Amino acid sequence: MSEYKFTSLSGEEIPIVINSRRGVRNITMRPRVGPNRRIDISRPWMVSDTAVLKFVEQKRRWLERIFANAPQKSHLSSGDWFDFLDMRVRVVHDNTIRANKFIRNDDGMCILYVGGGIEMLENRVRMFVKSELLSQIKEIIRQTPREFWPRRICLRDTSSRWGSCSTTGTMSFSWRLAFAPYDVMRYVVMHELAHTQHMDHSPEFWATVRDLYGFGVERAKRWLNVNGARLHQYL
Repeated sequence: MSEYKFTSLSGEEIPIVINSRRGVRNITMRPRVGPNRRIDISRPWMVSDTAVLKFVEQKRRWLERIFANAPQKSHLSSGDWFDFLDMRVRVVHDNTIRANKFIRNDDGMCILYVGGGIEMLENRVRMFVKSELLSQIKEIIRQTPREFWPRRICLRDTSSRWGSCSTTGTMSFSWRLAFAPYDVMRYVVMHELAHTQHMDHSPEFWATVRDLYGFGVERAKRWLNVNGARLHQYL
């Protein structure tokens, strides 16, 4: 069990998990809004628990908003529908097949047939979503000038950041962007690609984002600010 708790205004006690790591210069905090809600914190070796807890209190308003806006998880069952990059997809369990099978009919209806045991349905849908999203992201990046390309791309399940770009060339994205409209997902990709040239949010950075994305940057950004929390609804 966690030694420390964050007590929200609603009375919920959320575990705080603190890890000391070499090479970490600042305190970093990641709220987890999944079924097992917690706050993961990395700190430099010389920073005390007292300093970490003070930092948590300084971020209270932000944390309260993150946990209050997080939607209740909805489990997927055979026959349910979910949004996937501008497509409305129906999940159908079929224990006669081994691999997932995705079909997009001429009428626009999309069906994801999921094989294996019914208890593995959500896990198999998650694997499909991640694989398809990663392919889409790579395709988007290939259409940009090579000087923007990252060295490595990975998917993470983050609750407070949709993407990040490290100085080592690793680019990370929340796999829950798969539940967003395609243009919104593409905006996040272009946002992080722009960080390969500008590690800030200066006017030059935003000019680069607009050059990469084209018309509609503000609309995509606004959609994510308003609707981002519901991308955590499933799985």
